[in-house]
Amino acid sequence: MKLVKPKKFLGQHFLKDLQVAQDIADTVDACPDLPILEVGPGMGVLTQFLIPKGRQLKVVELDFESVAYLRENFAQLGDNIIEKDFLRMDLAELFDGKPFVLTGNYPYNISSQIFFKMLDYKDLIPCCTGMIQKEVAERIAAAPGNKTYGILSILIQAWYKVEYLFTVHEHVFNPPPKVKSAVIRMTRNETTDLGCNEKLFKQIVKTTFNQRRKTLRNSISTILDKSHPLSADAIFNKRPEQLSVEDFIDLTNRVEQALAEARANTNQ
Repeated sequence: MKLVKPKKFLGQHFLKDLQVAQDIADTVDACPDLPILEVGPGMGVLTQFLIPKGRQLKVVELDFESVAYLRENFAQLGDNIIEKDFLRMDLAELFDGKPFVLTGNYPYNISSQIFFKMLDYKDLIPCCTGMIQKEVAERIAAAPGNKTYGILSILIQAWYKVEYLFTVHEHVFNPPPKVKSAVIRMTRNETTDLGCNEKLFKQIVKTTFNQRRKTLRNSISTILDKSHPLSADAIFNKRPEQLSVEDFIDLTNRVEQALAEARANTNQ
């Protein structure tokens, strides 16, 4: 295969180290046989290493210059080059409702939004790999007690096993960005049901981490009043980064029960 050496468009950083691109592409091998959706292919640096894998491949790109470049240099993809905004797409329509691997050198400014969308389609995406800003990768992979542990860590780790695979340094890009990058892989775990009210779970996670310096008793007070007897429990002396996914699930169930009891007492 003749490798494509992409040209640089104004304002873009492109990956010039083809071995790194090959290594990123190979992260999808952990989930064989599934079709692949690449987000933000740009000039096709990663695409050229995904094509030889012999799997159905679709790429979604919003930038019109990049789309034109892809159509000229990857004509074999044909209609599988999709000129759309990934965040607005119905992913269930892509492969006739069949599961697929999500990958890409993700646009750093929307990577978190991409992963929140992945969670919305978690039953269709058993595996997600790719390159993101190192700081975001560390956040996603962080364990409880770590200062980078937060909303993304909890919401993704509830459904996916996260692997921080390797760091990508600035010098492999042209021009070099001001931040380091990292490659991660997220593989669906065996969880099919959290065992709690998922909407309340998300609300509690986001509410407490948005005030992460406060104890749970104070940060959760907009959901559960501090005067409620449950808030006297020792867990409310903790801060959110001290709680595991399982702790948040347990907390959600206890808060939901407390709220239901409070409503029942009000209606009496």
